[in-house]
Amino acid sequence: QVQLVESGGGLVQPGGSLRLSCAASGFTFSSSAMSWYRQGSGKERELVAVITSGRIRNYADSVKGRFIISRDNGKRTVYLEMNTLKPEDTAVYYCHVPRLDSWGQGTQVTVSS
Repeated sequence: QVQLVESGGGLVQPGGSLRLSCAASGFTFSSSAMSWYRQGSGKERELVAVITSGRIRNYADSVKGRFIISRDNGKRTVYLEMNTLKPEDTAVYYCHVPRLDSWGQGTQVTVSS
């Protein structure tokens, strides 16, 4: 059974940083690409970042240069380091396994002063 558990969300001021984590189980993590999506209030869910099993990374234009996706295969965890946060980054952030189309429950990130 695939499980994805996100953590690390919260309230942060503009310009601040957060690191999200997604702990995975129930599938072969090391050979799976992993991605982060987000969905703001009243908006469609959008792809934020993806990392392949070979650690090739791609980012949405809106987060390039500010966010970093990484993975630790030993811990079966994917991370999203978010820097220089903006109010428009406010959203629920979801972990996703593309080849299984499996989703975590999401973690709320709110950027506000």
